[in-house]
Amino acid sequence: MTDESHSRIADIVGKSDVVLFMKGSPLFPQCGFSSRAIAILNHVGVEFDSVDVLQDQGIRQGIKAFSDWPTIPQLYVKGEFVGGSDIMMEMYESGELATLLEEQGVAKAN
Repeated sequence: MTDESHSRIADIVGKSDVVLFMKGSPLFPQCGFSSRAIAILNHVGVEFDSVDVLQDQGIRQGIKAFSDWPTIPQLYVKGEFVGGSDIMMEMYESGELATLLEEQGVAKAN
């Protein structure tokens, strides 16, 4: 990963309370895992930003090195890597995701 990619990703992660790096957009996810991640975030009702990794190869490859996680989507809360769609689903089903978001003071979507 280049220093430029790393600093761009760090900047994106640091700007928002919740960021989802995904394939596609929230309205048009380009893979089932990204679609599931969006559905989970919408269901817990938090504001979040998304980054379409298909639009930028530097970010697409860099995010995997940044988090040391091989797959996309990737969820970050308050700058910390949470996990991919499987981990998001497990945390959602157990109530752990809602608890994490609440403890971190993440804003609810209007």
